[in-house]
Parts: sequence; structure tokens; C-alpha cells
Amino acid sequence: MILKGNQRGGAANLARHLLRRDQNEHVTVHELRGFASDDVMQALREIEAVSKGTRCRQYLFSLSLNPPEAEPVSTQAFEAAITEIEGKLGLKGQPRAVIFHEKEGRRHAHCVWSRIDTNRMTAINLPFYKRKLSEVARDLYLEHGWQMPRGLHDPALRDPLNFSRAEWQQAKRTKLDPRELRALFKECWERSDTAPALGTALQERGFWLARGDRRGVVAVDYRGEVYALARWSGVRAKDVKERIANPDALPSVDQIKDRLAGRMTTALLKFIKEVDADARKRSASLEFRRSELSGRHREERAQLNQHQQKRWVAETNERAARLPKGMKGIWHRITGRYAEIRQLNESETWQAHLRDQTEKDALILEQVEERRALQLEIKAQRDHQQAELMQLRADVARYQDMQERKDASPSRDKGRDHDRSPKRTNNRPRTPKP
Repeated sequence: MILKGNQRGGAANLARHLLRRDQNEHVTVHELRGFASDDVMQALREIEAVSKGTRCRQYLFSLSLNPPEAEPVSTQAFEAAITEIEGKLGLKGQPRAVIFHEKEGRRHAHCVWSRIDTNRMTAINLPFYKRKLSEVARDLYLEHGWQMPRGLHDPALRDPLNFSRAEWQQAKRTKLDPRELRALFKECWERSDTAPALGTALQERGFWLARGDRRGVVAVDYRGEVYALARWSGVRAKDVKERIANPDALPSVDQIKDRLAGRMTTALLKFIKEVDADARKRSASLEFRRSELSGRHREERAQLNQHQQKRWVAETNERAARLPKGMKGIWHRITGRYAEIRQLNESETWQAHLRDQTEKDALILEQVEERRALQLEIKAQRDHQQAELMQLRADVARYQDMQERKDASPSRDKGRDHDRSPKRTNNRPRTPKP
């Protein structure tokens, strides 16, 4: 599974992120170890309060564990991975919180440790933690027989289409997949070797090169959204300067926006709105099914939890009744029978815990598979919407090009002599000479 970790502070912000139900369909607090509180927010604030006795500002280590999309991973497998990582990083025995998130048919986990050693009141050093996480991730892929990403085979082969949170939010505003945008810019960059060729390739897809204020060369789409060329193309700013030697010759962002606003007719703007409205209409039905499915899954989990709690209370009472009291209890302690019964109870308690966890995993994995099937339909609808939006950008670019050519072409009717009489023609058949 993919492991991403970092040292950080901000206990309250992290707790809010881990408990966000608006961005996750299911949020499950699986474990809180080493805390006085049973609430995630208060638990992380405990770590923050302890860190005040030190100079450490990054008193937390936050880790996300993302298994392959189509692989069913049990809770026990997540716990084993977390335990291995804990020992590898030197965080064994530290207070930790484990939270599961489910979204779009995928299940992943978050684990947060305290870096503060309360015995010595110092922060635990985590040298080379990224390299260690990569080693554990590689071992997990081999252990479970999963197909290993290219980036784990060789860091030089990491996905070039990775994007930052800011890039994701920018693409979200334009209703496009950031991977589609990154691939589009990268393709345009690779297929062109000069500034004019690059401008033409981008314009064919609905983007216009412009002179940015702080980011050098940028691209502007018909919505007025500005994209940093180097960042979205996956190249260095130095490479952009070499290809576009004179960025001052490009129009400014405001000039491009004014030009586009002047060209956009009422009919074209209406067409753009119709495409957006049609996409929202098609996704409304799938969104209703997703919401209904999530609600049913939560209800099924609540029913299972209620059933397990009742069974747990009944079995606990049954085990407690085995322990004799009074004089009989004293006799059993003397003979060692009491310790045997207690050991049996502890073993049965652990087996009951594993049984309950297995039942929960079976239900969760079944629901995840059902949600994944719906996600395939949602993805197909999104791909269709992406294709329409990309085609719309190309149509806008062609419209702009036609309008500019029309404005640049001279009128053919100027100077034409309308008074000149047409030549007379004789329509009679000519007599052939003998």
C-alpha cells in the first residue's frame, strides 16, 4: 500500500480533517491508544499540551495508508502494517490514533502518533522516515502479492501527473480532472519545439498563452482561469524561458480575458451553460443513488454493531459467572483453578474480539465492493463529461480563430464597379464551316 507520512503540528486542524464526513462517506475511529480522552480532537490536543513542555513544534507524525484500489484489505492487515511502521520509525508504544476513511469505493486508514517521549520530555527523532516508509510499502506489496507501482520499483519512474492540492482545487473550479489537464499540457509541450507551435497546440485545446505577473508564462482558458505553464506541463521554469525567450511579446492576462470576453457571443455563452446544466442533470441520478447507498450501509453497520454489543454483554456476564466467589473462590485460588478459569476467559474474550472484527470486515468489504460497482458508473459519467468539456474548449478555440480571421480579412466588395455592363453573349449556335 502507498504510505505517505509527515511531521506536523496543528492538532486541531488535523483532528477536523480526520473527522470530516462531508468529504468521506464513512469515518470510523478504530483506535485511541495512550490517551485519557476517547475523543479524537481531545486526544490530539493532549499531545499538543504535552509538547508545551518541550521546544518541539512538529509534535505529531501523521501517516496515511492507501491500499490498491481493487484489493480487499482487512482491518487486521492494516493493524499489522501500522505495527510494523511503528517499530521501523521508533514510535513503538507512543500514543496513537487510527481512523478509517471510505470514499468512492475505496477504504484507507490514517494513523497519528505522538513524537513526544514523556519520560525524557524530548521529541523522538525520525531520520530518513520517507525512505523507511518506502521500504515498508515495497515489502507490503510483495507480501500481499499486489502489483507494485513503478515509483516503488524506481523513484525515477514516479507518476509525472502527480499534482498539488492547489492544482487540484484549480481543476475542480473548472470542472475538469486535474490528471486530464496535466496530461493535456504535457502533450502540448512535448509535441512542440517552438513558442509559436506551443501556442498553437494549446489554442487548439482552448488555452491561450499570456504574460503572467509573477509566474512568467501562463495559459488562460475561456473561463478566465490562469494556469502556470511550467507547473502544469511538468517542466522547469528554466525550460520555459528557453522555449519562450521573449515572454514580454505575449499579451497580458487581462488582454487575453478582454479579447475572449469580446468574442463570446450570447449564443456561445448559452451553449456553455447548457452543457454544464446537462452534466449536472446526468449526475443528479447517480448522486441520489450514492447517497441512498451510503445511508443504507450506515444503517447496516449500526445494526451489526448493536447486535455485537448485546452479544458481548451476554458473553461477558457468562464468563464472569464462571469465577467463583466467597470461600469457594478462595479455595480455587489456592488450588490454582481460579487462574485457569481466568486464562480461559481471557482467551475466549480475545477470540470473541477477533470474531466480531471478522464480521465487521466481511460487511465492510461487501459494502465497499457494492460501492465500487456504483463508482464505475460514476466514473463513466465523469469521463463523458470530461470529454464534452474538452470538446467545448476546442470548439471555443476554433470559434475564436474564425472570428479573428474574419476581422483580419479585407472586404472583397470595396472598389468593385457595380455599374459596369456585363458582356453580351450570343447564344445562337454557330454554323460549322465546310
